[in-house]
Amino acid sequence: MGTAVSGVRGELRLDEPMARHTSWRAGGRAQRFFVPADAEDLGCFLRGTRSEEPLWWVGLGSNLLVRDGGLSGTVISTARLNACRFIDERAIAERVIVAQAGAPCARIARWAAQLGLTGAEFLAGIPGTLGGALCMNAGAFGGETWGLIGSIETIDRRGERRRRARQDFEIGYREVRAPADEWYLAAELVLAPDPEGGGLDRIKALLGRRAGTQPMGQASCGSVFQNPPGDHAARLIDASGLKGFSIGNAVVSEKHANFIVNRGGATATDIEALIEHVQRTVAERHGLWLKPEVRIVGEAPGHE
Repeated sequence: MGTAVSGVRGELRLDEPMARHTSWRAGGRAQRFFVPADAEDLGCFLRGTRSEEPLWWVGLGSNLLVRDGGLSGTVISTARLNACRFIDERAIAERVIVAQAGAPCARIARWAAQLGLTGAEFLAGIPGTLGGALCMNAGAFGGETWGLIGSIETIDRRGERRRRARQDFEIGYREVRAPADEWYLAAELVLAPDPEGGGLDRIKALLGRRAGTQPMGQASCGSVFQNPPGDHAARLIDASGLKGFSIGNAVVSEKHANFIVNRGGATATDIEALIEHVQRTVAERHGLWLKPEVRIVGEAPGHE
């Protein structure tokens, strides 16, 4: 159900099921769900929010679990903030492209390759948007998102936009600390020329590898856990005998042990319980506590 907000052109929905907006196809409802028409519209909306109102951000929802009790406040969707462009002649000469936070990583990879640029091919293996990839320094096939970044455009609750240098962020393995109360709006990606023009072929090969090792076409969040230093979460989970283990309709993938699949009708509670079971079992067998990559937010069912 949509509703109107004065001066805002985007779409505001009330009591929105978040299962529609996460790749696990599970989770509770958002009190409010806003899809801004563009960056200016987003700024207008943010200026009208109360300072104490919780704000949540979602792109393709590929690294997100919303508990069954749902989310208070407003979820902001970046679905329409998805442009990719050159910004000026300097950018063309220096091989700098700009992508908004809602641009799917796979589309950025293909677009860069079509322009004769290289360095972004690994983004094709990240099943989310640039904004989500920036939040967690997402990586695939040996590449990491922040390795491409020149500068960042952010927006705050007052709707003010800033251009930030890479040095303004603390970047680690699958985590990034950003300036407080600012959110990613767009980023400059610094790439290299590709004289041989083989980017699309490299992307095709990478996606072939991915399809051969991961449960494609099934409802999952991608990799659930970070790899511990010097090891792989999938190896530890497999070695703990957990492939195929299920709680409700959530199951550890037989194809890739670091994936949890919703085989139909799994609740967020099922999925979170399975995540915790995997952590406890791996800790008992191997003495390591696996840290989730997935962001778990919201309230448990029945929370008052």
